[in-house]
Amino acid sequence: MPALRSKAGRVPAGDRPAHPGGPTPAALKSRALRWLAQRDHSRAELERKLLTHARALARLAEAAAAAAGADDPGDPAEPAFADPLLRERITAVIDGLAAAGLLNEPRMAESMLAAKSSRFGERRLRQVMQQRGLTPALVDATLQQARGSELERALALWQRRFGEPGATPAERARQMRFLAGRGFGGDVIRRVLKGPAGADELPADDDPA
Repeated sequence: MPALRSKAGRVPAGDRPAHPGGPTPAALKSRALRWLAQRDHSRAELERKLLTHARALARLAEAAAAAAGADDPGDPAEPAFADPLLRERITAVIDGLAAAGLLNEPRMAESMLAAKSSRFGERRLRQVMQQRGLTPALVDATLQQARGSELERALALWQRRFGEPGATPAERARQMRFLAGRGFGGDVIRRVLKGPAGADELPADDDPA
């Protein structure tokens, strides 16, 4: 039997349909796979994006229910789906993706290092990796591979951008700011600005300041 309506045309509270159950695990997995097909994600990054996506769907469901007259004027707003349950579903989806080898943070870190090490020093690489949600321990382990080539990479970048030391203090300062902004340390920068001959003075395993 159809639910009885009040004189105002709204379904009485006891007969209203329950809010939708929120995004299903299958829907969350489908969304996650679309993102993973574009590039690798860290666990933290994927969790954040899925939660933002699920909350947006919940707000749309609430708005649609309100537009359909499901709520009386003055009724307190009810969340379309409980946040703890959203998080529980998202965690389960990500666990499944990791178990299937589709979420691989070490592979992601290696890929980032290969793609960005020619343009950035260790400090900047660390910042970029941590912003993507990689753990400090994994970042440290990955950057060990780049420490021995820090000076070589800085010199190659400087040669591509400038080619020779600045002729004035202002130009030398500009070159220093450029390299510092790319994440190279002070000792490396000073050797680089002396040119290839000066760079040879720094041992290959010397850490940047």
